[in-house]
Amino acid sequence: MKVCKLPAVKSKEDVYKSFTYKQNNLQSEKFALVPFNKRIVFAPHCIRNIAICVAIDKGGYYTCTECGGCKINILSKLIKQLNYKTLYIVKGGRSMEKIVKEEKPEAIVGIACFFEGDQAFKLLKDTHIVLQFIPLTKDGCTATDIDLTEVERVLKQIN
Repeated sequence: MKVCKLPAVKSKEDVYKSFTYKQNNLQSEKFALVPFNKRIVFAPHCIRNIAICVAIDKGGYYTCTECGGCKINILSKLIKQLNYKTLYIVKGGRSMEKIVKEEKPEAIVGIACFFEGDQAFKLLKDTHIVLQFIPLTKDGCTATDIDLTEVERVLKQIN
């Protein structure tokens, strides 16, 4: 008697990971062609160290004051050094939509959990905006973390 094995069912997280990595690969060459000053960066507010952060609340997003209280400080300085258009520390997806309509970037670097990365690729699929997604190394809705080496690698992509 033959035993038939069913394929393993992927978790939602695995589906999000597969999709976002595939999209990153598909868009990486186009992304590298976009000049730094036509790129914006979205980072989630959950990276902030809220105990000491003095970022300026702009409604749907925060502006980093480079207080040194978290890794966004380093990210902000690197973005300025590379001459990126700007960094938005967003509170949610709706904020991102509004900013994209106003700023009209050619490329976006998005830092988030895999679910949010998946949503960003879907949101931008009918636009000419290219996206590179960087996953958080520590997930959750507070006290999350990023790999600054990976962030720097993606930010510096050029052709």
